Amino acid sequence: MKVAVVIPKYGSVGGAEGFAFELVERLAARQEIDLHVFSNRCHPGAAPVTYHHVPILPFPRFMRQISFAWGARRLINHHNVDVIHSHDRIFRMDVCSMHGIPHRTWITETRKKRMTLFDRAMVWVEKKGLTSPPVPLILPVSHLVKRELLREYDILESRIQVIHPGVALERFSRLDQGACRREVRERHGLSADDVVALFVGMNFEIKRLSLTIKALGATVGRAQQGDRLKLLVVGQGNETRYRAEATHLGIGNRVIFAGVRENIEPYYLAGDFFVMPSVFDTFGMAVLEAMAAALPVIITEKVGARDLIKDGDEGFVLCADPSYRELSEKMACLLRQEKRLKMAKHARIVALEHGWETVTNRMFGLYRSEKVNHHH
Repeated sequence: MKVAVVIPKYGSVGGAEGFAFELVERLAARQEIDLHVFSNRCHPGAAPVTYHHVPILPFPRFMRQISFAWGARRLINHHNVDVIHSHDRIFRMDVCSMHGIPHRTWITETRKKRMTLFDRAMVWVEKKGLTSPPVPLILPVSHLVKRELLREYDILESRIQVIHPGVALERFSRLDQGACRREVRERHGLSADDVVALFVGMNFEIKRLSLTIKALGATVGRAQQGDRLKLLVVGQGNETRYRAEATHLGIGNRVIFAGVRENIEPYYLAGDFFVMPSVFDTFGMAVLEAMAAALPVIITEKVGARDLIKDGDEGFVLCADPSYRELSEKMACLLRQEKRLKMAKHARIVALEHGWETVTNRMFGLYRSEKVNHHH
């Protein structure tokens, strides 16, 4: 079976990119599949895959998406493929993984901005790809994305299936948790007794680091065992601003910035629980990674990964816009070791059902199904 996978940037970093990469690497290992990746920028993995370069017109800016969609179509037409699986907006595909919400909703409602010519071009390509017959099988990464999709487009629900991203379980299982915990803690001046809340993200504002720091301050001051609490922040952002905020609250020594880490698994294994009270996250792969490392998680209902979490079992799901007091209350809860360990066990069990192998098997089944092949 010849499958075309379309994504502008192919490589292991990022939400959509990471999803496509993990999937392609695993699918390509199967004998019965011949994989072709159509991308504009590419960091190939180890798997046997054929790569095709799709040129993009960088200027004028509004032509970027249109030129990518057009270029991909022209190239794919030269190859007799059985299935076109796109992770981005193009004109025609059999399978479409939706990693974000519809572009118009994102710009006008989430970001509260006016639509530019560039945005209108994005919406035009998106609408063409999702609604022109034959309508593709659409795979949103969460029910949050599915809801927004149905609000924006008149699409039959039978053409939509939620498929969550997976987690690379083997990256955790081959590590020695005790050793990782000691090394990472020593590196950042954390003691074995510290209760470490882990925060992972490339956008501190969207993930609400400020709220997390305020909640930390409140918990340290009030909760039993609060003096053992520290916050370890992994990722990139305006450190100076957040350091100042922590110092102002008198907890400057409790917030540790680890910067960007290529090899992040040991950091999850060094933490005690995970905090990501995002304003908005279509899924949030870090949540699933934390669960794979057996960390209870605290998120908001605006994080797509809430599909996997029963509030009070694997962690806590806060309202869309929680106060720092509400977050602090949940942190205080997780200072209690027996509570933490019980939730940790639940989190790990759920993560084990969401390995990339499981996702790959589902995808392979869909490629072969009637739902996809009615096109050809």
